[in-house]
Amino acid sequence: MSAPTTLSRRQMLSLAAGAGVTATASALPLSSASARAPMLGADVARYHRVKLGAFEITTISDGAAAVPKVHPIFGQNQSADDVKTHMGTNFLPGDKMSIGFTPVVVNTGSQLVLFDTGNGSGRGATRGLLAKTLATAGYKPEQIDIVVLTHFHPDHIGGLIEGGQTVFPNARYVTGQVEYDFWSKQDPNDSDTNMASRAKLVQSNVVPLAEKMTFIGDGADVVTGITSVNAFGHTPGQFAFNIESEGRRVVLWADACNHYVASLQKPEWHVIFDMDKDAAIASRKKILGMVAADKVPATGYHMPFPALGFVEAQGDAFRWVPVSYQFDL
Repeated sequence: MSAPTTLSRRQMLSLAAGAGVTATASALPLSSASARAPMLGADVARYHRVKLGAFEITTISDGAAAVPKVHPIFGQNQSADDVKTHMGTNFLPGDKMSIGFTPVVVNTGSQLVLFDTGNGSGRGATRGLLAKTLATAGYKPEQIDIVVLTHFHPDHIGGLIEGGQTVFPNARYVTGQVEYDFWSKQDPNDSDTNMASRAKLVQSNVVPLAEKMTFIGDGADVVTGITSVNAFGHTPGQFAFNIESEGRRVVLWADACNHYVASLQKPEWHVIFDMDKDAAIASRKKILGMVAADKVPATGYHMPFPALGFVEAQGDAFRWVPVSYQFDL
């Protein structure tokens, strides 16, 4: 084999000139392909699918809401300055935030189970995207076999009925007995406007489906591999769920924890949406402690999309660790 030949810069330029190639890119004529592409606007993934043993789990974005404040939504029992400082320490603005909504679809191989139904229409242009995103993810509403309602706040039951029609026509429904009993007895004309609006939505979207509902308690199986876990406090009867297949497990905690910084790192902070603050704190610490101790992934309705991650214990607090390639192995 002959020795390699080293060309000087002058020789390379000479060869380029002989081949009719200019030595500088600036002399190249512009083609139509170099025209600027139009701005398309910010965008995010709308669904994320992983394998869990024999199950498939798909997190579905129902959209997000821009909120012009953090305190007193989070840290209601803290000063506004302390909340702002804490958010800033975590590279987040202290005076505004974005709250996402993430229903979950579990395909067991024999049944398609949907956890919560999103906001539905009429609650803002940036949310209520579940039906559209389900189609993008490859599912049709009529394929849903079971709809599990973790609790009855509007962003979880708003997508049950649209235009007077059931969105998931072939589904049966599963929810907590305590949750149903509480909300179905509330007065839509309550002097508390917030409670009245929620009660009205329950009457229009949930009560008409009662004949198709199975009411459960703690430790009940929705189907084999999906079991309820008491997470009372955020609402009177909210449930979290263990989802397990072939020895692999995910904890779906619904709204037991509502912000990956404000609620995990400060589980004792009051959250304005929690109806029983002390019970909610106890449930939050219990669920987060379980996920951290068992070293299993979790999905939370308001965690940053794709709303899958792990929890690390840090003394009396916790840290959210977003999922990367763990489900790929």
